[in-house]
Amino acid sequence: MTNLSVNVNKVALLRNQRDTGYPDVRRAARMAVQAGAQGITVHPRPDGRHIRHHDVTALAAMLRDEFAGRVEFNVEGYPSSDFLELIRLIRPTQTTLVPDPPEVQTSDSGWDIRSDAAMLGSVIDALHDVGTRAVLFIEPDAASVRGSARVGADRIELYTAHYARSFGTDQERAVLGRYVAAAALAKDIGLGTNAGHDLNLENLTTFRRAIPWLLEVSIGHFLWSDALSMGLTSSVQAYLAALRPAAA
Repeated sequence: MTNLSVNVNKVALLRNQRDTGYPDVRRAARMAVQAGAQGITVHPRPDGRHIRHHDVTALAAMLRDEFAGRVEFNVEGYPSSDFLELIRLIRPTQTTLVPDPPEVQTSDSGWDIRSDAAMLGSVIDALHDVGTRAVLFIEPDAASVRGSARVGADRIELYTAHYARSFGTDQERAVLGRYVAAAALAKDIGLGTNAGHDLNLENLTTFRRAIPWLLEVSIGHFLWSDALSMGLTSSVQAYLAALRPAAA
C-alpha cells in the first residue's frame, strides 16, 4: 500500500493573509486524516510565508494526542540549525531533507549528494539520535540513490516534477522509466521510496502502478486545488483511490 501524506502548507498560506487564525491548520489536518490520509506533511521555511514553527509544534501535539501514533508526521526542510532544533523538539515520524535555500518559491531540485555528503551524513546521524526516519529529496538517478544509502538515509523521496512535466507527451515513457529504475535500485539496496512534487489526479495512478512498492506520496498544491471544487474529504478520497492497486 502507498500512503498519502497531505501537505497542509497551502492552508497556512491562506490563513496568513489575515490575522484571524482562519482557516485553522489543525482542523484541516484533522479533516484530512478523518477522510483517510495516513500522514500529514509540513514544510516550514525561514520566512514563515506559510507553515510556521508554532504550527509544527501544534500539529505534532494534535497528531500525538488525538491519533495516538496512527498518523505519520512528515516535516520537510533544509537542515539549518533552527530546523534541526525544531526536529529535536517535536521528534516527527519522518524528516525529509530538502535542498531549498530560503529565496526559492518551492523545492525545485534534489540534493547534490556528492558535494554535500559530509554534511548530510552528520545531519542524518543527528536525526537518528532523536528517533526520526531520515529521507533525502533526490533526482531519479543511480548516483543519487547510491549516495543516499552511503550517507545513511532510510528512504529517498523522488522529485517528481520531471515526470509531471512529461506526462501526456512523447517523453513520458522514457522519463517514467528513469523513476522506475531509481526506485528499483533503491529497493535492491535497502532504501524505501517516497515521491512528491506536482503529482495530481491525472498522473498519480500511472506513477503508482509503475512503482507498486512506493511507500508514500506527499501531495499539497494539487490536492488543495481539487478541494476547492470537490471539497476536502472528496479530494483526499480521490487521491487515495488513485493510489490503490489495479483490480485483479
